[in-house]
Amino acid sequence: MIVERRVALRFEHASREAETHTNLSAVRRDGRCLWVAGDETATIERLTAETDGEGRVTGYGGQVSVALGDLVPLPAAADEEADIEGIARSDGWLWAVGSHSLKRKKIKPGQPDRKSRKRLATIVREENRFILARLPLVTRADGLPEAVAADGDRTAAVLGGRGDSLTDLLADDPHLAPFLAIPSKDNGIDIEGIAAHGDRLYIGLRGPVLRGWAVLVEIRPGTDPRDPRRLRLEPLGEKGEVYRTHFLDLGGLGIRDLCPHGDDLLILTGPSMDLDGPVRLVRWPGAVTVDAADVVPAGELEVLGDLPYGDGDDHAEGIAVLDEADGTRLLVVYDSPSPERLSPGGDVLADVVRLGR
Repeated sequence: MIVERRVALRFEHASREAETHTNLSAVRRDGRCLWVAGDETATIERLTAETDGEGRVTGYGGQVSVALGDLVPLPAAADEEADIEGIARSDGWLWAVGSHSLKRKKIKPGQPDRKSRKRLATIVREENRFILARLPLVTRADGLPEAVAADGDRTAAVLGGRGDSLTDLLADDPHLAPFLAIPSKDNGIDIEGIAAHGDRLYIGLRGPVLRGWAVLVEIRPGTDPRDPRRLRLEPLGEKGEVYRTHFLDLGGLGIRDLCPHGDDLLILTGPSMDLDGPVRLVRWPGAVTVDAADVVPAGELEVLGDLPYGDGDDHAEGIAVLDEADGTRLLVVYDSPSPERLSPGGDVLADVVRLGR
């Protein structure tokens, strides 16, 4: 896929200090705004479009930061990272999902072998990673969206922290349960994408990849009648199942993000392990219809093209559809951006690519 242009994302000083701009993991368009998140905080950021004299978007700024801990009860301290890896928007709601992953400590350069071995054997669980949050959106007087704790009987709510997280749900799953104790970069459980359509959420897993097949989990969250600040999963069908797994042949790659496009899902794919590429954009036609398949071979998926990636940098992590006057395009944001994506003033550049249809 050809990058048509780049647009600047402008962040305030506090977010640059927290390195949010260099750890972008999710993006979703909302009218003139973008909702974005980095994977090192427990916040979501709203950026507003900046245009030139012809009305063409040249960048996004005017950052407003939303602290999840101000709106929903988090399992750990409000300032501990939630590793937000996916954002979705539908029917007046904003959704955010953590990676639900364990992490293995990294070896630090220059450390003695004994300490390096000890770090590599250490696995850490951070509770704020294991959440799914739902936030009501309201329209302010200036026409911009705002995430709030409550809007009438619509309340911000969370799933996770009480033995009810998405990974708790998978404890007996025949395919995914064996991977729950494995760190994300070792092909363990690692949520990296979310899409909303109607009352359904589609959760994309970077890992595990099972003999080359990527996994997507479909759920239907609703408000817990016992506590409006909590979510629970509603049955998907007559059998009472509260989740459904889909297996997609993405050529050995995992899911890095999801974005709805009509009845289709656009899938950003990339390696499940600690590798740079390849990175591809794939369309799953009819993914959000009631008769979507559970097992989707490569021939039923449309490869739209490859996206750029770097050597240790420029990891595409988030995609959002942009409807422009002369056609539909896709905005791509990157984690670990290369130096050429960064300006002295702290801006970071995202890519805009044309979508085939």
